[in-house]
Amino acid sequence: MPPTSLPVTAFLSYEYLALLAAACWACGSLMSATASTHLGAFAFTRWRMLCAAIMLWLIAAVSGGWVTLAVDSLGLLVVSGIIGIFIGDTALFAAMNRLGPRRAGVLFATHSLFSVILAYFFLGETQWGWTLIGSSLLVSGVMTAIFFGKRKTELHAWEANQSQLKSGVALGLLAALCQAVATLMLKPLMETSIDAVSASAVRMTTAFVLHQLIFMLGFKVARAYLPMTKKVFLLVLANAALSMVLGMTLILQALKHGEAGMVAVLSSVSPVLVLPLLWLVYKRSPAFGAWLGATLTVLGTILILLKN
Repeated sequence: MPPTSLPVTAFLSYEYLALLAAACWACGSLMSATASTHLGAFAFTRWRMLCAAIMLWLIAAVSGGWVTLAVDSLGLLVVSGIIGIFIGDTALFAAMNRLGPRRAGVLFATHSLFSVILAYFFLGETQWGWTLIGSSLLVSGVMTAIFFGKRKTELHAWEANQSQLKSGVALGLLAALCQAVATLMLKPLMETSIDAVSASAVRMTTAFVLHQLIFMLGFKVARAYLPMTKKVFLLVLANAALSMVLGMTLILQALKHGEAGMVAVLSSVSPVLVLPLLWLVYKRSPAFGAWLGATLTVLGTILILLKN
């Protein structure tokens, strides 16, 4: 067997790996609003990609997972990194800065629908019976929780109400589509013996190099809004560790054993997992719509886990 840097994945099924990835994204996203607003979407993404790439290569070097990287797999990893991370991740945070994370989250949640449709046409994956019902409940619950989960009195950074509607919607849907396409591209590759951490390292490095190139060429959009501070850097570092190092690696590991569409559906519960975290941080109980959406999501997840 090839070396592995995530021994916990040896005894967890792909369903739980996808849910763990969603939990990582939920925790990491709490740290993104302040840092992304401070630095801007491009600068924030560039910094966290740098942090994530360094951490991933260190893990791959220590574990020996880098030896599983084959020359013929690098091209696919590079293209996946460009689509899923360089374009998709940047578009997501640009959408958040325009629409606020609540509405951007609704749009990004459509990546699970894109994944299921694309997986049907290109990978022959189908969902029937209780699994289909569970997936439908889960996706509906996620969107309900985000869309109807806001109280009128909530004015903190997570409920920013920006005015750039058309560009924000376009960027949110672009991010969702890129996430779906990148996931499907990697499915056949991840079924081989390739190490998930090393694969993540290649994708992350590719995206960072492109972001750095844009910055070095002097594009205004790549400049930070405000200078980096110690507090913001720590937020970026923590977000990179949770969301990009652990979260994305868990997703790749889940793709080794599970269907791409189902992995995407289960990992889309991240916005619902954010709700109790926001409750903990801001000491406010979620709105009724959030509870309703969370209930639907939990029921859908239970059906999927029982039938897989």
